[in-house]
Formats: sequence, C-alpha cells, structure tokens
Amino acid sequence: MKIGSVNTDNNVFLAPMAGITDAVFRSLCKEMGCGVVFSEMVSAKGMSHRNRNTQKMLYVGEEERPAAMQLFGSDPEIMGAMATELNAFPEIDILDINMGCPAPKIVRNGEGSALSLDPELAGRVIYAVAQNSDKPVTVKIRKGFDDEHINAVEMAKTAEKNGAAAVTLHGRTREQYYSGKADWDIIARTKDALKRIPLIGNGDIFTPEDAKKMLEYTGCDAVMIGRGAQGNPWIFRRTVHYLETGELLALPTAEERIDMAARHLKMLTQYKGEVIGVREMRKHIGWYIKGLPRSAETRVRVNSTTGYENMQNLLQELKETLKEKQNV
Repeated sequence: MKIGSVNTDNNVFLAPMAGITDAVFRSLCKEMGCGVVFSEMVSAKGMSHRNRNTQKMLYVGEEERPAAMQLFGSDPEIMGAMATELNAFPEIDILDINMGCPAPKIVRNGEGSALSLDPELAGRVIYAVAQNSDKPVTVKIRKGFDDEHINAVEMAKTAEKNGAAAVTLHGRTREQYYSGKADWDIIARTKDALKRIPLIGNGDIFTPEDAKKMLEYTGCDAVMIGRGAQGNPWIFRRTVHYLETGELLALPTAEERIDMAARHLKMLTQYKGEVIGVREMRKHIGWYIKGLPRSAETRVRVNSTTGYENMQNLLQELKETLKEKQNV
C-alpha cells in the first residue's frame, strides 16, 4: 500500500509504544517483515528546547525504512516548526501525530488523547504539520476520550480534511487505556467515512488470524500491532505470510525466543550503554520468556540482575535448563 508518496513493504505495521519501540526493537521487527515501523512518541516541545534525550530519540537506522517518527504536542506553531526541522532527516519517511496517548501526564498538558476533546485545535495541529512537512503526515487517534465522547469518525475526517495521508485508529477510548475489548465496529465505520486516505486498524491483534479478521471485518487498509509484538517480533513474518498464503508458520521455539532475547540485549547495550541497556531489557526479557518453564522464577532473577555478562549468563542458564528438560 501507499501512504502519501511512501510505498510500504506490506500492510502489517508496528505500533508506536513509549519506552519500547526504540531503534533496536524497530530494527528487529523490520528484519522480521514489518511493513512500517513507528517510533516511540517524541515531544515537539522537547525538540524545540534541544533536550538531549529527545534528540537521541530522533535516530532512525537505514535498515528500519520505511520508518515513521511520532511527534506529540498541542501547539500548532511548535508542531509545524518541528515538522520543518524533521525535513532534514532523510531516514524518516513519515511523520505521525500522536492524538491517542492516554497517559495522565500527557493528557493533563492537553496533548495525546486530550486533543480528541478539541477537534478544532486537533485540525489546526494537523494542518500545521502537513503544511510544513515534506513527508507524508499520519495521525493516530482513539475511539474517543470516554463513552460520552465517541468521535473517531469526526477526528478521522478532520485529519483527512487538514492534509493527513493516513489515519490509525485504536478501537478503545482513552478511559479504557488497554482494558476491555477493542471496538472493531468503530474502525469499520471510520473506514467507511474516509474518502481519500487509508485507515490503519489497531487493537487486539495478537495472532496472524486476528490480523486477517480485522482486515476482513472492518475493511481497513492495514493493521498495526502493539502489545502483540512485545517479546514477539516474529508476529510480523508470521502475519504477512499468513495473509499472503493462508499458511500459518510455526511459533518460535523456546531456544529461538531466548536467542532473540540475548541478541536484543547485546544490541540494546551497544546502543544505550550497559547500565541503561540492561535495565530496559528487563521488561523485554520478561515478554520473551513468558509461558516458558520456570519463567516466573526467571523473571524475578531478571529484575534483580545487573551487568551485561550476568544477564547473558542468566539467559544461557535458562536455555541449558530447558534443553536438559527436553532430553529427560
């Protein structure tokens, strides 16, 4: 499919997730067949203040492309100015505007999903970014703020009218966060309402079969996978293959999962340094080993382990233990 001028490899995308979809995780998902990777959200204000941590988040590796950088903010002038600055980043193919983040700190600032309560301001933000960006602009929204404010269709049409090249819709309200079930009916209604641009569906895709069901049920043009990719970059290869052939590839083995965790750990410590890399890998390792024998016990040890060598040794020990169990 196409998003503006950008050709995607397929229609199975990685969702932007704060603290998770950094350059390392994105590259692993891309290697596994992801059509477009989306960055964790970047503050436009942080960019404008030249915040060092924010600047680091703008890095995109050539191997990730096509890649989308997600910006958040509610000031049209600042958002437009930062869109202009990002024109100088050739590795970034798409700018995505976050209008769906449910985090209290973001919402209190009138950003993220709070913008769904002010569609007029949301439209001005989208217009400012689209007018100043050389790259296609996409917008990520939710079903609404709460059950009294269900306005995904209005927000999507506002995005289309103000220059967005695509919209992503998560079928939950802000008040739901990630609880309950995603509403695929609102995705179908929103798809019907858009006339010129594609809709990307998001919410409750944990298997290749889920992706196919969403595409068929809602008519959306692409699917975006978030929590289903945590500890599971293989979901992209398996989903793309299933959509193309109807054949389900085997799930990764325990050994493959541990080996990927070890590789992810090595890449992350090289990218962010040993202390930060090991600390941030704890949650990823927990996801990689979920459901394996001794996973609960291992997670406790993972969360108290420091140092790259110690963490790699722990993973190797788990791998050897599982091999011994198989050979008994």
